[in-house]
Amino acid sequence: MIAVRVSQARALMGPLLTGDTFDSFLLQEATVRAAVTYQIDGRIREGYYAAEDPEKPDYEWMPWARMREQIFGLIRGQHTPEYLRFVLQLRPESALEMLQKGDPESDFSQLSALVIVITFEDGKAVITTGTSYHTFVPDKTADRIWDKQFPRFLEMKGIGFEIM
Repeated sequence: MIAVRVSQARALMGPLLTGDTFDSFLLQEATVRAAVTYQIDGRIREGYYAAEDPEKPDYEWMPWARMREQIFGLIRGQHTPEYLRFVLQLRPESALEMLQKGDPESDFSQLSALVIVITFEDGKAVITTGTSYHTFVPDKTADRIWDKQFPRFLEMKGIGFEIM
């Protein structure tokens, strides 16, 4: 796990809330504290979509691309929210592809998710990486690959940061 401080919060907010920069992620949860506090659980409710519904996502979690406009609507206005927190999970197929490129010999079958936690507070933005497993795994290869690749992702997207 690493934490990075984003150089300019606005440089992250635009791509996060109005661009497609983070569309390869799924929303696990979001908290928006403004005039009221909104807490969003990104888990797709069983039975909400019919099996043949073309709108039904292929994931357990709602794709960020489908939620960002709604979340942006919650914070748009004259006042800056006091606090924002987003837990995003890299889509499973993207995670597996990245990990296998990083170490084709390793077994990543126990990996549950590669996540980032984005926190905005007091005008500052911090992103923390994390990994989740189905069971205890002593091998931390996936953690190391994710912690190495995520800063590269930010660099490719032109988001300035410093590792804390």
